[in-house]
Amino acid sequence: MSSNIRVAVVTGGNKGIGLAIVRDLCQQFSGDVMLTARDVARGQAAVQQLQAEGLSPRFHQLDIDDLRSIQALRDFLLKEYGGLNVLVNNAGIAFKTVDPTPFHIQAEVTMKTNFLGTRNVCTELLPLIKPQGRVVNVSSTESVRALNNCSPELQQKFKSETITEEELVGLMNKFVEDTKNGVHKKEGWPSTAYGVTKIGVTVLSRIYARKLSEQRAGDKILLNACCPGWVRTDMAGPKAPKSPEEGAETPVYLALLPSDAEGPHGQVAVPPRTARTSFFCPTSSLASPGPQEWSPTFCFLPSGRHSLSNSM
Repeated sequence: MSSNIRVAVVTGGNKGIGLAIVRDLCQQFSGDVMLTARDVARGQAAVQQLQAEGLSPRFHQLDIDDLRSIQALRDFLLKEYGGLNVLVNNAGIAFKTVDPTPFHIQAEVTMKTNFLGTRNVCTELLPLIKPQGRVVNVSSTESVRALNNCSPELQQKFKSETITEEELVGLMNKFVEDTKNGVHKKEGWPSTAYGVTKIGVTVLSRIYARKLSEQRAGDKILLNACCPGWVRTDMAGPKAPKSPEEGAETPVYLALLPSDAEGPHGQVAVPPRTARTSFFCPTSSLASPGPQEWSPTFCFLPSGRHSLSNSM
């Protein structure tokens, strides 16, 4: 296949927000859209569902917990396309609130997928991103709630403009170890494995954006995180107010930023209504935020449909 054909990859694309992202990209992206899923049968069933709608996604197996699976996708993309134009890291897991699994096991399992798995995908695939490429890491407003419940010392570390990837990985590993030792509360951590892993994804996005600016400044690659909002999925439950299609709007917007766009880069995009919910960002901080506050400032994009945080 010619490397002139553009390609977009969506992880965790067989259901929920991921499937909605794939559907939107099939309709709007000028190139091939690669739906990836851990389970081959479920992934192929999702492809058939979209084909029945008149769309033409491609499928490739991807288990982000398995480095060999990630590398197999990497090799496929290099062979078939000579690289990658759009990467949407959507795959993730969360335990239900009533799940009886011991918290330290929840922490380890959730961290393995949401943070370490996403990091491994970025490690293998970011070097493949072509000039003017777009990378979107799906985070969550739960990361903000979790950060606000961290100790001041941990908050300072996560907010640091100079935090390194190695330091962030160390903090994520420390959280898991602290849960195993039963001291995570004493050490300043909140009791939400999902929220902490999404802190990791958000901060990791800022780190990678900084690296891209330093190492590939002329390539105009834009990397951002986003919070799709509370969406009705298997993970979030049926009471959420937003449909998967609505949840896909923000990540798709970032994935399709025009080739001549100068930004956003290294930011967090949030749906406007989510930006205005009190648990995420009080109205007062929207009006006059401090420059180093985690509660971010927001500006409306030209579409009027999304807000951007310029602090992660």
